[in-house]
Amino acid sequence: MHDITSVRPVIADLRARIERLDGGRGRDRAVLSFGVEAIDRTLPGGGLALGALHEVACGGNGAIDGAAAALFAAGIAARSRGKVLWCVTRPDLFGPALAQVGLQPGRVIFVEAGDEKTVLACFEEGLRHGSLGAVVAEVARLSMTASRRLQLAAEGSGSVGIAIRRWRRQTEAADFGQPTASVTRWRVSVLPSTPLPIPGVGQARWLLELIRCRAGESADFEVDACDAQGRLSLPADLADRSGQKDAGIRRAAS
Repeated sequence: MHDITSVRPVIADLRARIERLDGGRGRDRAVLSFGVEAIDRTLPGGGLALGALHEVACGGNGAIDGAAAALFAAGIAARSRGKVLWCVTRPDLFGPALAQVGLQPGRVIFVEAGDEKTVLACFEEGLRHGSLGAVVAEVARLSMTASRRLQLAAEGSGSVGIAIRRWRRQTEAADFGQPTASVTRWRVSVLPSTPLPIPGVGQARWLLELIRCRAGESADFEVDACDAQGRLSLPADLADRSGQKDAGIRRAAS
């Protein structure tokens, strides 16, 4: 008969293996808080999971929604610790816009690849590196196989991976509906800006749709765009209202 003290390490190792096979849902993950209570309490653990893959897409097909999706991802990367690797197939990022949401050019390593296959290879290599705070890649297609590799790479290093889904053709947009191994899936759309007390350009406002959240619920949030520290906020006219519904949140079964 085995002594219980000798069996415990074996049981602990078995549990850890089962949790890894289950995508880590049984473990407490480190998270990156958004600093917005309505969003953080919707996400398991109280924030965006680190050591995980996340997807961000634009709500429409226009350049404005596409830019908002990129800035949302940049705001997340800005609040991570360490350098940020950003992989693209075309150099169309606007540095000053990234700086306005807290992602300073000195923190970013840009990689321009010739095609999406190379982008995905750079994405995975960056996630496996282990010393990067965030790795961002712009891709049109993301298969289950590729996303599993990226998720495992992120879990192993602890870096946050963000796949920005960008499409050059409308036919590619249908791929976003296919299942992937991402922990969360977001869609970002531009809303009419928040009015200012004086005439001028108002504060940018977004509709964030959390359309998939592993071990959580989907929800919608109306937010003011990221500030110079990469932080979102609830618009004043919504934050002053009482009740969760009035705060711009709509929950649905995940």
